[in-house]
Amino acid sequence: MFTLIKRLLIGRPLKSTELGEQKLIKTKALAILSSDALSSVAYGPEQILLVLMTVSAAAFWYSIPIGIGVLVLLTALILSYRQIIFAYPHGGGAYVVSKENLGLFPGLISGGSLLVDYILTVAVSVSAGTDAITSAFPSLHEHSVLISVFFVLCITILNLRGVTESASILAYPVYLFVLAIVIMIIVGLYKIASGDVSPALHTAVGTPVAGISLFLLLRAFASGSSALTGVEAISNAIPNFKDPAPNNAAKTLAAMGILLSILFSGIVVLAYYYGVSPKDEVTVVSQIAEGIFGRNIMYYFIQGTTALILILAANTGYSAFPLLAVNLAKDKFIPRMFTARGDRLGYSNGIISLGILSIVLIVAFQGKTEHLIPLYAVGVFVPFTLSQTGMLVKWFRQRPKGWVGKFIINSIGALISFIVSMMFFLTKFEQVWSILIFLPLIIFVFHRIKKHYEAVGEQLRLATCEPVMPIEGNVMILPVSGITHVVEHSILYAKSLKAEQIIAVYVPFEKEDETVFEQKWEKFMPDVRLVTLHSPYRSVSNPLFKFIDTVQRKASENNYQVTVVIPQFIPKKGWHNILHNQTSLMLRTQLLYRKDVIITTVPYHLKK
Repeated sequence: MFTLIKRLLIGRPLKSTELGEQKLIKTKALAILSSDALSSVAYGPEQILLVLMTVSAAAFWYSIPIGIGVLVLLTALILSYRQIIFAYPHGGGAYVVSKENLGLFPGLISGGSLLVDYILTVAVSVSAGTDAITSAFPSLHEHSVLISVFFVLCITILNLRGVTESASILAYPVYLFVLAIVIMIIVGLYKIASGDVSPALHTAVGTPVAGISLFLLLRAFASGSSALTGVEAISNAIPNFKDPAPNNAAKTLAAMGILLSILFSGIVVLAYYYGVSPKDEVTVVSQIAEGIFGRNIMYYFIQGTTALILILAANTGYSAFPLLAVNLAKDKFIPRMFTARGDRLGYSNGIISLGILSIVLIVAFQGKTEHLIPLYAVGVFVPFTLSQTGMLVKWFRQRPKGWVGKFIINSIGALISFIVSMMFFLTKFEQVWSILIFLPLIIFVFHRIKKHYEAVGEQLRLATCEPVMPIEGNVMILPVSGITHVVEHSILYAKSLKAEQIIAVYVPFEKEDETVFEQKWEKFMPDVRLVTLHSPYRSVSNPLFKFIDTVQRKASENNYQVTVVIPQFIPKKGWHNILHNQTSLMLRTQLLYRKDVIITTVPYHLKK
């Protein structure tokens, strides 16, 4: 049943030789790797207005110069990550750049920040998409958490089906969103140019506003820079591109930068001219669309595509998180299971982990996007700053041809990214303070995992100085609960191994049972020694383990190996297991942690 459901949801397994068919062309890569950055335009301009609104609506004209500043930062980031793509063509992005140029600790800060950021990408994107849906249909607002969890499950299943298949499906909503917003921008600018928009809706650019300060403008700039989250995803996902992967990734990054700048600047300008103010249950994009088109089919088309891309922007996290996890797992900082490919050649353990953690986050924050965005932005601007700084160090050390221009680009990117990070800490500390706790905690966990792998490798290595004790013979202990075919089958198996001694152990709870069983055993298997261990506290494991310890101590003196043979019958149908005590499973689990004891399970399969 499980296999049938799995095949229905995920599809048939793919051969390893089909991996090349799972690589992305530029148009599909642009859709799934840029969806996070492109979707950010739906809430990035809104974050600027939320800060400016603390002064007055008259301050909204400052959104224009702030938007220009965001575009300058976007340009620096695009040029910088283009350099990273060619310098590190195997992917890894900020983690690899920071680790190789700044050292292990900055690398782990980048890696840990990005892991958390991709979880937040999914949570923020899906929550924002749900907000867009509930803006159009307010009656659904009370079910926003449930709707968000449903969408996360859908995207997780879609990604488990494979990169190419998910890209084929997700490309259409992304390009429809771009088309919808471009149409809205063109029509909106036309109405502004033709005088259909009243000048009374907005304050003229340059109008003095009381209460404005440099600190507040920097705070608004930092908030608006949340629209740039997701820019780094392409540099992490280079292995997903068709060859030549670096060239295709660089072209995709450039296309994403152009589209993002057009959409972001268009929405900022329209929001200013139409006098849009942020509202709790109606998004800025929704207000702009309603102001331009009214509540007609075009409005719902824009809202629908906005909701879709906000939800599907989560796919950027699903594309980048597993690949970043692979790099960290190869360096032994997170479990190796993240390097394993699933049936559809995707890194399914990373995909499933991301889905589960995102759902936990959505439920914990009750789907409130505004509470997640500051933490989300900090999680990406810290790696931005470190990766830019890492590239500065790289160019200064190597000094290749034309390194001065590259150095200047990275200097601008590093400086602005650092300012944005600091502004988030200074102005939204109550929302981002948790990063100062969980980031050191994550790095501590990284080091503990690395230490564990090193300890395991050292102990398993043949060159270790630990002596190997010879085995002169074998003592087999066979726990029995009755005289059955299962026990008979297990004894015959033990005899076939020519053990020095076979000891059957019976643990009765009543004294009368002990005598009756000994008499039956004498008739059933007189050549096999039986030991009965009365258990007045009705525990099977405690007396059995004490007996095993006693035998093991005596056996070790003669270099004998103790083997516990566990009889187990296997029901014909899996669900029948719930009808039986799983004593053998419990014993086997506990015995695994006892030193110098070998466990052998002898299964007996039932036919009915």
